[in-house]
Amino acid sequence: MGKRWSSVSPFIQKLRTAPPDWYYKAPKSPPPVDFLAPPTGPYFFYGTLVDPSMITEILGLDYEPELRPAYIVGYECKLWGQYPALLDAPDSIVEGAVYHVSTVEDGEKLAAYETRNYRTERCWINYMDKKEPLREIGSTFKFVGDRGDLSEGQFDLKVWLKRMGRTAALEKLEGKVKKTT
Repeated sequence: MGKRWSSVSPFIQKLRTAPPDWYYKAPKSPPPVDFLAPPTGPYFFYGTLVDPSMITEILGLDYEPELRPAYIVGYECKLWGQYPALLDAPDSIVEGAVYHVSTVEDGEKLAAYETRNYRTERCWINYMDKKEPLREIGSTFKFVGDRGDLSEGQFDLKVWLKRMGRTAALEKLEGKVKKTT
């Protein structure tokens, strides 16, 4: 009698007899990523969040954050009621301020404040204070609501603060403006 041929390939037979640690194993599984979670890092604000006291209240901070003056290119603002709505607009510039969001929880709080009519979008942030970095990728809140609800106009933080009865924030803002002029 001759040799019997197995229906199992020699490669599979070899794998079956290999020691358990012979296979490649990744050193560690990567942590799960929530792609819907708000990003952390620099956020460009152009409306009510340019007021540091608003950020303090929304995030429950025990200090008032320092914001960096900045601008983004390729966007414009229209008005959604009394609030600014950021839209795509080639060759346009929007000025505002940047705050560094350090946790996903803080990003979620800011997104809740902005409502479902806005979503985070990545953007190039250009700083105006001549400190490093001069430019970096960050996030901003772009309007995604009904464009039919928008009107032409400019958001004025001082007017908004006055309407909302936020006199302390208004006085602080006016004090900063007087110092810089």
